[in-house]
Amino acid sequence: MHTSNPPQKTQMILLTLLVLFSPLAIDIYLPALPLISEAFHVEHALSQGTITWFLFAMGVGQLFAGPLADKLGRRTVALCGIGIYGLSALLAWGAQNIEWMLTARMLQGLGACATSVAAFATVRDIFGPEKSGRMISYLNGAICFIPALAPILGSWLTQQFGWRSNFSFMALYALIVFALLFVSMKETNPQMSKESVFKFSRYMTILKTPSFLFHASLCMLAMAVILAYVTSAPVVLMGQLGLDMNQFTFWFGINAALNITASMTAPKCMDKLGTRATLLIGLAILMVAGILMLSLAGVESAIAFMLPVFLSSIGFAWILGAAAGKALAPFGDKAGTAAALLGLFQMSGSGLVIGVVQLSGLEPKMMIAIQMLIVLPWFVALFTKPARAWHQPLPQ
Repeated sequence: MHTSNPPQKTQMILLTLLVLFSPLAIDIYLPALPLISEAFHVEHALSQGTITWFLFAMGVGQLFAGPLADKLGRRTVALCGIGIYGLSALLAWGAQNIEWMLTARMLQGLGACATSVAAFATVRDIFGPEKSGRMISYLNGAICFIPALAPILGSWLTQQFGWRSNFSFMALYALIVFALLFVSMKETNPQMSKESVFKFSRYMTILKTPSFLFHASLCMLAMAVILAYVTSAPVVLMGQLGLDMNQFTFWFGINAALNITASMTAPKCMDKLGTRATLLIGLAILMVAGILMLSLAGVESAIAFMLPVFLSSIGFAWILGAAAGKALAPFGDKAGTAAALLGLFQMSGSGLVIGVVQLSGLEPKMMIAIQMLIVLPWFVALFTKPARAWHQPLPQ
């Protein structure tokens, strides 16, 4: 397998295209969810299942994509993932019932997980244990452009061509990125793994690392807040408050713009204050957002719902960049497997957290507030001696 050290700027552009697959698959068709429910004559909860099935498959699939990225290379896994993503988008475009749609979305989640694992493992390959956290923050900032722009595009596509056009757009994006990566992406894994692809000890070595568990679970809880918001926003803003598709897109876009700004400032905070201080600030902002959401729960207006969400998105951006970088930092040749387990925590883990909270039967605002506040034990833990040791500078 040919490996090289291509220009970092070119690689970052390619990696940005790779990490956009997952948020694009979630955000572009959010304005069309009510129409999908009508088309298949199902309750709104079932159309929301097209998001949760996607996320569950994306999380579990990373257990396979990660070791394959270490064994076969980041480039091979990325290209295969894009192919699966594009074909399943076409399958969703042609869906005739909700079961067909859910199956297509599950397959699309498997494709998206491969692109995500390949991207973050490549970041670890190129930038090393310390700088990778900063680069992940920049990638997260790029990811946040999708919630800002995709609902606007999705709203226009839906109004002009129907809800199915959202999935044909995903297929077209996959085709374009596949062609670009096929020509330009170079393999960055410095040494292919010689171990069996699915050797259980590969996972256990990583899961026995306390710093990984701590920071991966932080990523999981932060992601749960965002997913709780994404899945509840159409219900609250369009269902309960009566906003139309364009108004929903407006509020969604403002939140994404704040998230972009926060993601771009997080690396600068990590440079000046360190990752531990960045995490403490992010967690504090998230908990303040939870208290504010509880305080405004009885106010029936869009700003009362979105103001705590705005704060939480800033906290989320600062948490995710610092925590993801620290979770991957101890691993070199196992970066693919580590990125996969991190993705499992973020996607399937956060989905499980949301599912447990939803069993309480609480209304959306209360559920989101709980997600924001359950990070308190992690905030306290950052003041302990082991946590301080994890955040000492690592050799490059």
